[in-house]
Amino acid sequence: MSTVAQRLDLAVVIATISQPGIAARSVSPYTIRYTTAMHMLQSGVDIVAIALWLGHESPVMTHMYLEADLSMKERALARLQPIDTTAARYRPPDQPMRFLQSL
Repeated sequence: MSTVAQRLDLAVVIATISQPGIAARSVSPYTIRYTTAMHMLQSGVDIVAIALWLGHESPVMTHMYLEADLSMKERALARLQPIDTTAARYRPPDQPMRFLQSL
């Protein structure tokens, strides 16, 4: 086990005293890395900067963070304005309608 993982395990044990729910969760260095990247994304940090911070060779590797963030998708959808018009039912012109009725 790496020193980072050992320190994190100790921090989880200490945090469990005030937050007992943490004990049932899996917390790893990757969890901290992923959560930090998501918080950076939600705070408006550019995906390229996050990719560099994570050590990814390109922002393409970091694209999963964009797909995983449902709260950002919800906020984007909330910004959409509802359409004020009602959908009208299609009414074909008289000539094609007469033709169809004559069949």
